[in-house]
Amino acid sequence: MMIPSAVRGAGRRVGRAHRNWLVAVVALSLGLVAACGSGGQQPPAPTAAAPAPATAGAPAPPARTLTVVASTNVWGDIATRVAGPTAQVRSILSDPNADPHSYEGTPADAAAIGSADLVVYNGGGYDEFVTSALDASPGAREKSIEAYALRPDQAEENEHVWFDPGTVTAFARQVADRLGQVDPSQAQALTQRADEFAAQVGQIGQQLAAIGQARPGVRGLSSEPVPFYLERAAGIADATPEEFAEAIEAETDPPAGAVAETNALLTGRGVDVLFFNPQTESAVTQNLRTLADQATIPVVEVGETLPPGTDYLGWLGGLRSGIATAVGAPQ
Repeated sequence: MMIPSAVRGAGRRVGRAHRNWLVAVVALSLGLVAACGSGGQQPPAPTAAAPAPATAGAPAPPARTLTVVASTNVWGDIATRVAGPTAQVRSILSDPNADPHSYEGTPADAAAIGSADLVVYNGGGYDEFVTSALDASPGAREKSIEAYALRPDQAEENEHVWFDPGTVTAFARQVADRLGQVDPSQAQALTQRADEFAAQVGQIGQQLAAIGQARPGVRGLSSEPVPFYLERAAGIADATPEEFAEAIEAETDPPAGAVAETNALLTGRGVDVLFFNPQTESAVTQNLRTLADQATIPVVEVGETLPPGTDYLGWLGGLRSGIATAVGAPQ
């Protein structure tokens, strides 16, 4: 048994009272030792000390750098807003003049998809180069998010879901959830960013709905069915002849009768606005723009990738403003 030390430092003098106290402590200690060896009840074993906690104030280990590959810069920008500024997000397509429908993936694209923590893409037959790469990389499907599968209205088959506020909100929250599983230490921050982004999208969605409330009965024509969800959110009836829209979407020449019917909507001012996709221009669609200009029908350009220098929220907000101006709704 350890005997307490009452004296520290050699050469220090000890008074009588201190000496007597020391003798008493020694005697008591010897008595306890004797009791321990007499076959009496054993004292309880000492409790093992708990591991020492981390040094107070020590910096937390750095968060993992999350890696995301997106089919287009639209989904890439949304993923960046949720993943945070330290994440590495690679968008395969960002050229405003490129058509994602006809893009063919490269070996570099496939390698990036195979090594990413998360792969995000549109789906619905839109960006087949990603689905092909996912099928070729073992386990890649399990770490991917298809936005098309998240659309609230599963009966609607238009694949341009990046203009659907409900789908975009669900997508952002899925990104937060999946990346939070990759690095749980970032889960709370990921969820917070997703919630903030969803609130901003929701606000723009309400502003789109206000267009239809202010200007009910507006009719629109589309050179390609890209703005379908924008029109629906803004309460604009799509007057594009179905045969014309299906042919353009399939990248085939529309029948002459469908072209004539579509042209007549412009020359006869049967619509209030033309939505024009500059990324899939053809002689037929370019003629629509010419006819709209001649009839003084407003034109709103709606592409498939982010314009240079624009993020998703700025793009969506700008389109909302452009639509409001085109149909005479308050800003």
